[in-house]
Amino acid sequence: MPLSFLPAVMTDALTDILPSWLMKQNIRLLMLDFDNTIVPYTTCQPTKQMLSWLEMMRNCGIVVCVVSNSHNDRVPKFCQQYGLDCITHAKKPFSKGIMQCLAKYDIPASQAALVGDQIFTDTLGANGCGVRAILVKAIDNHNFWLKARHVLEMPFILLAKNRRLSQ
Repeated sequence: MPLSFLPAVMTDALTDILPSWLMKQNIRLLMLDFDNTIVPYTTCQPTKQMLSWLEMMRNCGIVVCVVSNSHNDRVPKFCQQYGLDCITHAKKPFSKGIMQCLAKYDIPASQAALVGDQIFTDTLGANGCGVRAILVKAIDNHNFWLKARHVLEMPFILLAKNRRLSQ
């Protein structure tokens, strides 16, 4: 796969992605980053809107799996509490976790998407594996390093500005 920092699609929040849009795109597997995509780094408590979205996704027939680089137990605990599968230690942007997820569900990359808030891990990793990359705005860039990373991502976000999600 060619090296690309550009997401296929961008949207403001994970909850903007509807099952009807995913089905139109022939997406059968939706991989989700965890921190700053589902919940902020600072909490494991999802918003009511996020809980409703997770419930809607559980009931629509699209497989949802969290694919996170996290090494701590907050991701598996969250996933167990809210009925989600997860793969941790994913090593994005490398292919390990993404390919593990595709193999787990026996779904081809062409029928999968990865949603995340970071270009240099989530978008690059998805593109490298032939999975559709969906970039969402980070829930909370609460420290200097997250803000600095966002500044470095801005040229790619501007290049992809016409790739906004449209239902």
